[in-house]
Amino acid sequence: MFTKTNEKILAFLHENKELLLLEWGEKKIISKEEPFKHKMQENGELMFYLVYQSLMEEDDELEERIRTLAHTVADQRVEAEVNLGEFVYNVNLGRSIIQNYLNKMRLSRWELQEQLEHINSCFDRFLYYSVSHYSDVKNQIIQEKTQFIDTSHKDRLTLLGQMTSSFIHEFRNPLTSVQGFIQLLKAENPEMKYLDIISIELGQLNFQISQFLLLSKKELIGKEKITFSLNELLEEVLIFLYPSILDGKVTIVKNWQEEIYLHGYADEIRQVLINIIFNAIDVLNPFTTDPLIEINCYQLGDSHVKLNIANNGPRIPADIVQSIFEPFVTTKTLGTGLGLFVCKEIIEKHKGNLTCETQSEMTVFSITLPIAEGNEFEADSSNA
Repeated sequence: MFTKTNEKILAFLHENKELLLLEWGEKKIISKEEPFKHKMQENGELMFYLVYQSLMEEDDELEERIRTLAHTVADQRVEAEVNLGEFVYNVNLGRSIIQNYLNKMRLSRWELQEQLEHINSCFDRFLYYSVSHYSDVKNQIIQEKTQFIDTSHKDRLTLLGQMTSSFIHEFRNPLTSVQGFIQLLKAENPEMKYLDIISIELGQLNFQISQFLLLSKKELIGKEKITFSLNELLEEVLIFLYPSILDGKVTIVKNWQEEIYLHGYADEIRQVLINIIFNAIDVLNPFTTDPLIEINCYQLGDSHVKLNIANNGPRIPADIVQSIFEPFVTTKTLGTGLGLFVCKEIIEKHKGNLTCETQSEMTVFSITLPIAEGNEFEADSSNA
């Protein structure tokens, strides 16, 4: 309701507009880097006009004008990239200056109360719309930057995959020939020293090459999933790694009883097991007095299996644990940082999950995988 008090206040504000805006402009906090200095006086005048209008009559048009100015100023704040606190301070400064000017009028507190509520409401709504819009725009920018980074990262991995795939296929041909000749030498010269060591090292090299190859292809054409025994696969891996286990004087504690079958790519699951267990052996030697690796395998309900591979090596730093499965993250001086990334890719491709937890006593890599339907052995594990 428009009253004589409203009329007096509006007339007073109109008379003192220039002085009020001048004081507001002089007391504002403005950064040296502020790119919208030339807009501040105009914004102040528009805000003053909105306050003036709020004392006349509230309507939907006024609300829309408040929102429009707030969004415009918020966009400027985003582009300016300066402290938002300065903006909030300057808005509240204008509020205080207007209130101080009104207190100079010969009006009682009771007469001013309703008008001050209108003024405060106008400023509050302006700040709400401004800060909300500022936050929305900032979040959108962050999302766009994150998406760009993710896309660039994926593009880099795709390029890496294309390069390594071409290189690896060329590299594997002579490696296969060398492995074949090693087998011939062993057959013809069973007493020749070091052939077993050379064969094992070539096997490890072939394993590392396979890790790079998996970065470039999710599925291999013509490759079929089979049902295989996880228990037998674990035994095969331990036999394969036996020379490294023996050399590192590592004690292996096995705890699996029930026969469990998986359906998928056995060679890829084998790579995961070799990688995690070999990493454990590598980190235990020479840092641990009594190196120990515990492998626990048990069924979770009727649908999944849980495999824990724990070692008593040094604790992994917390910041590394959080990103240990990301590409190019490694605790090794000469590591590529791709091994665990590939492991997680393989496990997730098999609808499973791979996690790492490290404490002062043990570091545990946990693998959860769905078991084969009916947990029946449908294929010869020798095909694994």
